[in-house]
Formats: sequence, C-alpha cells, structure tokens
Amino acid sequence: MTFYEEMRRLVLGHGAINNSYLTRFRTGDLSDKELEEFAVEFYNFARFFPRILVAQLVNTEDEQVADELTKVLYSELGDGQTRHRHELLYRDFLRSIGIGVHEAMTRPMLPSTRAYIEGMEGLYRDGNHAKALGASFGLENMAITMWDHLIPGLAHLKRTRYPRMDMTYFTFHRELESTHEEAMEHAVEAVQGIAKAGMSEQDKADFRQGVQAVLDYLEGFWMGLERRASPDHRSPAIRSHAA
Repeated sequence: MTFYEEMRRLVLGHGAINNSYLTRFRTGDLSDKELEEFAVEFYNFARFFPRILVAQLVNTEDEQVADELTKVLYSELGDGQTRHRHELLYRDFLRSIGIGVHEAMTRPMLPSTRAYIEGMEGLYRDGNHAKALGASFGLENMAITMWDHLIPGLAHLKRTRYPRMDMTYFTFHRELESTHEEAMEHAVEAVQGIAKAGMSEQDKADFRQGVQAVLDYLEGFWMGLERRASPDHRSPAIRSHAA
C-alpha cells in the first residue's frame, strides 16, 4: 500500500464522514430548526474557506504544491466567473430556505463550529509544511463522501417541505470535488518527490498528524450539531451524555 493509499484509507474510515448526524441527514430526517442550524453553521465554513486556503498558500515553500493549491483556491473563487464564487452560491441556498445573509453572518457560531474553523485555519497556516498539506489532503479527500450524505437529505427536504430550495452550491461542489482530490494527489506526489528520495519518515508522521487533526475538528463540527438535535434525534451515546 502506498502512502497515498494509506492516507485515503484513514480519511474514508474516519468519524468525520461516518457519524450519526450525517447518517440521519442523508435520510432528510431533520426538523426545520435543525435545517436552519445546519445552514447557518455550515455557512461559516463556506465563507471562511478561501481565507484559510490563502493562509496555506502564502506559507507554502514548494512551488509545485503551491500550483496545486492555487487551482483549488481559484475554483473556490469561481474560476474567473464571479457568480460562481462558492460563497455566493451558498447565499442563494440560504435565501431559498428563508434565511437572510445578514442573519447568517452575524449569528454567533456554536463553540464546535468555531473550534473547527479556527483549528482548520491553524493547521493550514502551520509552519510545518507536511502537517499543513496533510490537513488539506484530509479535507479534500473526505468531501465527496460528505456531499453524498448531504445532497440526498437536502433533496428529500426540497421534495417534501422546501420546494424553492436552491441546491446549486452542493451539487456544483460535488461535481468539482474530483478535480480537488486530483490536485491533492498531485501535491502529495510533489512532496514525496517520486523520482527521488520521497518523504522522510518525519514528514509522513507530520502529514498523518495533519490529516487526523483536521478530520477530528470536522467530526467535532458534526457532533456539535448532533448535540443540538431534539432528544428523539440524538444518538444513544449523546442522549446518555446529556442525561
């Protein structure tokens, strides 16, 4: 198994994309309040992610890796088409389910959301390049699985309760993620120096730490939303803890 394959396995088996909240979300089993909280909390990720990417880019020494990160950032900003800027697409989603942009921008984040955003930004700007790249790798490689949980749930809610819901942000992202994953694969190859010595054992350990840390923050984000769920919707472990 290559190092890339090992890291992919770590990502795809992690609780960041294998948890009770996403499992329930996929069925559309959310109250109106739970959908509103998801929409507002996730918006914080959508609007701050370009800033987080820039923090990583300006701290990246390797020019090949910087090239791949630039592709991801350019995509987030709409590939030169301003109306395709991802944060604007998310605003359309908010409005379509009756949430004002001002309300979403000014509502205080849940502590778990803030921990995710600030933790991710800290990892992306980390002076340890291998750790920062690992964090980026973890986020990009979990994304398709995440969208494949969110989109069916939102589609169910659109059919049953929110006929005007604009899902473009989610479906557009799903279409783009394969290119983001490819960019991260190329970045890992650049760091490994396939034709030369490859990553040192320390670099691999730091990279793995970055992957694990960003996924732990993301799992915390979902579990923060799960703790806000009604008692009937919480997982048994969370109900027991709350009691």
